[in-house]
This record gives sequence, structure tokens and C-alpha cells, in this order.
Amino acid sequence: MRLNVIDTERCVGCQCCMFACARRFGEGGLARSSITVHSIGGMERGFKVIVCRACADPPCAAVCPTDALVVRPEGGVRLDAAKCIGCGRCVGACVIGAVQWDDETNKPQICIHCGYCARYCPHGVLGVTKGKEVADAAR
Repeated sequence: MRLNVIDTERCVGCQCCMFACARRFGEGGLARSSITVHSIGGMERGFKVIVCRACADPPCAAVCPTDALVVRPEGGVRLDAAKCIGCGRCVGACVIGAVQWDDETNKPQICIHCGYCARYCPHGVLGVTKGKEVADAAR
């Protein structure tokens, strides 16, 4: 399964995706969300959704000195928290800024592409592809 940003033009900044993500993984409020929504000028100019785009060759994994970020076959990474030493190199390596930092655990917070957030996006900004669609979407 792979999470996709379908249409950023539809984002109204409601943060429903952020709340859903944070709620999915327990307490901690929006600080526990793997998605961020930033204003690029509010309702007049729009919003920017920042979430892992499932790179085929993720730079965040390439800079990890302990191989704590395992590349997923569908693209993107999975965090092996036991291997993570909290160096933060992954944050700087992500070209779109999709690696969030959890100050409480001193570990990265990265989208796992579960698709939970897409179910709560009322404007169709986010969507999920599965199976063969993942390979086709990567082209």
C-alpha cells in the first residue's frame, strides 16, 4: 500500500489528515503526526501537504548510519526504532521535509503509508494505491 497526494489544490488546511494520523498512533496530539500542512498564503494562495512520497531510493535511508530506516518494496521506509540512535541525519536528507522529529522519543516520525489519513481527508487530497497500482504509480 502507498499513500499518494492526489491533488494539493484541493487542500483547505483543515488538518483532518494530521489529526487522523496522530490519533492512529495514540496520544501526543499533532506532534505525533507524520503529516504536516503548511499555509502558502491561506485560502487565497493555498496550503502545502508534506508527507512521505515513498521514494524508490530514499535519501533518508541512505544517510542512516545504523540502517534503522529499512526501504519498503513499495517505496519509502519503515523505521526499526531499536536500531535508531537519534542522530537526526534522516531529517536533513529528506528533500521535501517529510521526516518529522519526535522530541519525546528522540526518533524520526515517518509516514508508514497505512492510508488512515486518506479516509479522513474530506477534500480528496490524499489517496491510497495498492498492489499493481503501486508499481504503475512509481513510473
